[in-house]
Amino acid sequence: MSLILFELAGRDDFRFSPFSWRSKMALHHKGLEFESRSVKFSDRSPIATSGQERIPVLVDSDTSTGETWVPDSWAIADYLEATWPDRPSLFDGDTGRAHARFINSWADAVLNAGVFGLIARDILDHVDPDDLDFFRTTREARLGKTLEEAQSGREARVDAFRASLHPLRQTLKSQKFLGGDNPTYADYIMFGSLQWARCASPFQLLTNDDVITTWFSTMLDLFDGIGGQAPGYHI
Repeated sequence: MSLILFELAGRDDFRFSPFSWRSKMALHHKGLEFESRSVKFSDRSPIATSGQERIPVLVDSDTSTGETWVPDSWAIADYLEATWPDRPSLFDGDTGRAHARFINSWADAVLNAGVFGLIARDILDHVDPDDLDFFRTTREARLGKTLEEAQSGREARVDAFRASLHPLRQTLKSQKFLGGDNPTYADYIMFGSLQWARCASPFQLLTNDDVITTWFSTMLDLFDGIGGQAPGYHI
């Protein structure tokens, strides 16, 4: 078995991408060994063979047809589930997959935007020096404002962000994980977004007494604490 995960890296090889964390947790869930390689924001040449620029990218060289390149965190989860069905399931069946697909779409469209608006300027402090101009230019074009303006006033906006997580909070009041008694890929999706914030910003999105904080702490401890061992600011 030879698996390589290409993931975004910042200053001093710092890893904080929410999408990469989804894939890393999925690989650990499956009990698969893999090598992690870094890719810069402004240089996607290491993944040129994949034919696109989306990161993370998984490369599986242990196939009968040669290397298989799998871009995008959702596609990677699908690939892991199909290729190693005898290992712990990421979805626990078609219903779980459908559930996770909704969580994935909501996180991509809503949750990550909410997180980014609270930590946009802080992320810049962790971007590789070679990528600073690229990161600022592309993100500010997307936002229509500077990173400083996007992050400004977050103390007054964080309560609205916390309120937006109410469905997650209510779910975790009645079960340990989004997957029920055990984590599934739906949990790794949510974890990736909050881990992104934990790694990239000193601004604490959650209160200490929030049930989501308790869940997140449990997630950090999974797989011998792989999430908690990553450099971060809180929890």
